[in-house]
Amino acid sequence: MEALRCGFAIVAPASRGLGFAFAQQLLAHTSLPIVATARTNCDQVRCRLLESVKAEHFNAERRLRVFKVDVTDESTISEMTSATREMYPETLLRLAITVPGILHVEKSPSQIDAEYSLRSFQVNALGPMLLMKHLSSFLPTASSPPFQDSEEVSGQDSSQWRLPESHAIYAMMAARVGSVSDNTSGGWYSYRASKASVFQLAKTFDLYLQSQSRERAMAVAMHPGTVHTDFTKDYWDGRSMLQPEESATLLLKLLCSMGTGPKEGRGRCWDWNGKEVMP
Repeated sequence: MEALRCGFAIVAPASRGLGFAFAQQLLAHTSLPIVATARTNCDQVRCRLLESVKAEHFNAERRLRVFKVDVTDESTISEMTSATREMYPETLLRLAITVPGILHVEKSPSQIDAEYSLRSFQVNALGPMLLMKHLSSFLPTASSPPFQDSEEVSGQDSSQWRLPESHAIYAMMAARVGSVSDNTSGGWYSYRASKASVFQLAKTFDLYLQSQSRERAMAVAMHPGTVHTDFTKDYWDGRSMLQPEESATLLLKLLCSMGTGPKEGRGRCWDWNGKEVMP
């Protein structure tokens, strides 16, 4: 009954870096059931997440599920959503954060490799699209009741952010280098092109949600900044970077303060400072 009222959250993937930080924050500061995904070592990921918070905190151990998902294999996404539906048959998705991404850098056209480029599009573009396909049915519609948190959770600080009770949020990870208008240096062909698609996905999906939910759900894209993770390890030297927990907290704070009106930010891309990243 509690899950039915408060909804559930999903972070895909949550095995490391920014995705891990998002799942950690949600475990520590909400009472939501958390569905997390990893390509491998699901038990290890679950143990690390629980070790990162107090296991008894809002019954974290009971609330966390980790499923094996490879976003390049649609059958694994389908299996995860079917299992989630079975666990929470009448519970709505309150927050989705999808962060699949790989980085292959080409500095000149001669370095473009068909196999690597295809992999970039499979993970960075098609992966978020397939997650969106299978998760969209969990989002509220115009007739869905509002979410309702327990009194215990509603009285806490939540590290300066609290999920809205009026609507669901579907967030997908873009990147500033996917912006055409911001591209002043070139290079990074497959990564730029595949991440540019996320801007379009967020806008297109949000238009669909507007028609279906009448402000009960919204979609946005996010740019997390340059985050100190294995993903950026080739660029650590001489750069000012955010820690994963810092970026995740700032983005959650931004998402939770954003309304669903057409002029309030939905369907667009926002960075960790709350500044819009133009397509």
